[in-house]
Amino acid sequence: MISFEDFENVDIRVGRVQSVEPFPEGRYSSHVLKIDFGEEFGVKKSLAKLAPLYEGPELVGRQVVCVVNFPPKQIGPHKSEVLTLGMPDADGNAVLLHTEREVPLGGKLF
Repeated sequence: MISFEDFENVDIRVGRVQSVEPFPEGRYSSHVLKIDFGEEFGVKKSLAKLAPLYEGPELVGRQVVCVVNFPPKQIGPHKSEVLTLGMPDADGNAVLLHTEREVPLGGKLF
């Protein structure tokens, strides 16, 4: 069990995918996303395992949910600045979390 204060320390925000590039040489990550979190956070890079459910281009313009306060992580030649959240489907493939409706960029999960 964790306290509610522990949960509040994880800063989960919504951003809009600006671009998605393939990262075929990635061991665990298959794509590089650039995500806009609005004025407060700006555009951040995230490496994510999107294959095989996502090719990438269909995510441009979509809102996604990310942890924004983990330290950056170097993955090959890229630095992942935020963690894009997802859940596994029945086969263990990543299904990205997103908002049901449009919300302001940078909005915090509560």
